Amino acid sequence: MLTISGVSKTFGGRTLFEDVSLQVNRGDRIGLVGPNGAGKTTFFSLLLRLNEPDTGLINFERGTTVGYLPQESAPVGDETVLEIATAVTPEMHELRRKITAHENGLATADEEHDFHIIQDRFNELGGYQLEPKAKQILAGLSFREKDFNRLAREMSGGWIMRAHLARLLVQEPDLLILDEPTNHLDLESLQWFQDYLDNYPGAILMISHDREFLNNLVKWIVEIRSGSLIRYRGNYDDYLLQRAAQEEQLLAAYKNQQKEIAHLQEFADRFRAKASKASQAQSKLKQIERMEKIEAPVSDLKKIHFEFPQPIRSGLKVIKLEKVDFAYGENVIYQGMDFEAERDQRIVLVGPNGAGKSTLLKILAGILEIQGGNRELGHNAKLGYYSQHRVEMLKPGRTVLEEGLDTPQRVTEQFVRTVLGCFLFRGDDVFKRVSVLSGGEKSRLALVKLLMDPPNLLLMDEPTTHLDMSSIDALIDALHQFKGTLVFISHDVYFIRKLGNHVVHVNAGRLTHYKGDYQYYLDKTAATSARAALTSTNVGKPAAKIVAAVKTSLPQPSPNKEAKREEAEQRQAKAKELRDKKSQVDKLEKEIALLEKRRLELTAELENPETYAKGGAASQINRELMELEETLGRLNASWEAASTHFLSLQDGKA
Repeated sequence: MLTISGVSKTFGGRTLFEDVSLQVNRGDRIGLVGPNGAGKTTFFSLLLRLNEPDTGLINFERGTTVGYLPQESAPVGDETVLEIATAVTPEMHELRRKITAHENGLATADEEHDFHIIQDRFNELGGYQLEPKAKQILAGLSFREKDFNRLAREMSGGWIMRAHLARLLVQEPDLLILDEPTNHLDLESLQWFQDYLDNYPGAILMISHDREFLNNLVKWIVEIRSGSLIRYRGNYDDYLLQRAAQEEQLLAAYKNQQKEIAHLQEFADRFRAKASKASQAQSKLKQIERMEKIEAPVSDLKKIHFEFPQPIRSGLKVIKLEKVDFAYGENVIYQGMDFEAERDQRIVLVGPNGAGKSTLLKILAGILEIQGGNRELGHNAKLGYYSQHRVEMLKPGRTVLEEGLDTPQRVTEQFVRTVLGCFLFRGDDVFKRVSVLSGGEKSRLALVKLLMDPPNLLLMDEPTTHLDMSSIDALIDALHQFKGTLVFISHDVYFIRKLGNHVVHVNAGRLTHYKGDYQYYLDKTAATSARAALTSTNVGKPAAKIVAAVKTSLPQPSPNKEAKREEAEQRQAKAKELRDKKSQVDKLEKEIALLEKRRLELTAELENPETYAKGGAASQINRELMELEETLGRLNASWEAASTHFLSLQDGKA
């Protein structure tokens, strides 16, 4: 469907791509990854013909349709939300405009005269089938029915982006190109969107910082690294494992080659002055020259570590709510609600949209005044609240660097620059004025300022929004160091798993506590999906109690011949399944043993100095090793799953 051949592109004096090639086939699900500034957005612009490559070709199959969702700033005029969602082509948009003008008595004389032609063409293009489909998709993206005919420009930028996303899904292009599509989605619309894309008929190429989203959807990862495109089979977690294995192999090969070069150089240096050995010394130098040099691996996956300032120590009880009542007018959110947080807890709030998670966070922060009950801060507690809109602390006339340095903590400019770099303020970005920053940039800068002088009770609402993966890792690292109490809301499952040690489910004014990490919460609630469990309403009972309740509600069979026959059939079926699973495990173990033997042979060849005297031999061995590691990874995962199932069958648990 899409073929990229020998493409090179230099931008701003820097080579972003050098002789890269890639094939995208129908039905592919590809995640595009790489550090900030690697060229992901430029790559998209080349595919969309917004930029031209310096060399090489980008070819689409004849008739291929492409849809693109930018990260920010989709265009909007005087269209309604529904008009944006149904304007799948310029012609369709114009036809729909004329039909709407006719319905509202605003059509021109020519449009009235040709109305039957306009209507026939609209119908021919499937226009009357688009509206029901568009309404269904808009509802999935959390638009209310009363919003459908609202002017899109009256809504926030995030909702405008959702309307354009709906337009792409209605259009169903052959290739869907998405740049951070989850940035503007709440949890429930994100879950709906993920499920929708899972059944999408076309190919998908996306950039996303959401690991759970990538892990659930993509089948390939394409990494931009050092001007190359490197393709990996599997999801994002598979990519991390494969890349780590490759880097380990490459490092071993590099070290072996450097040892061989040092040995040859030492011989040449020692004997080049001796007439009897001079020719041999010269031969060693030529041998070094002929070698295909292996470059030292440079990983951009490694986190930057630094020590953040720490807050003063609070008392054991950090904050307490007792019998709290709160309502928005007639809409009662909490009645007699209790909540308590202790020192060093990392509490994540989960539950459906509108359940009151953000309201609870604002009550804890003292932003919302409670209408009954008691809110009490503990001894020595210092509170800080971070929301996506927390920018009032920033001064418009200052630069980014000046804001970063404006902290009571004793920090160096180098330290501040390092932290700012981790949160995407790099190079000359630190000299930008706050007044010219985007909303996302202001949010990131506010986050940096909070980390520079952290309180001992930190309340955070969706802190990973507008962060890339390396920045999310930097934030996780900072919060791991943080010696205080954290209460947060997030739709990022990876972020929650890394930090949460206590889960509070919020639903219909009721708080249910799970005194463990996110996996503990999933196990106790018998959740089927880590993402869906963030917004689930069907929790509150431990999984064992749910199962027990189901069992007791089922009619119990009486011991008769039919029951005994069924039991015998079940035993036979289980025995057959046990034999089949054992055969599968044995077969996988043999395949893995053969591959591991081959891996030892290839490693031994890499350790042999003579390998590097043969032109291209080392590179060929490395390529075979990489492919072998990818296959081994898949086989080991299959073996682990099969072995676990086999053991559970033996124990009678499956």
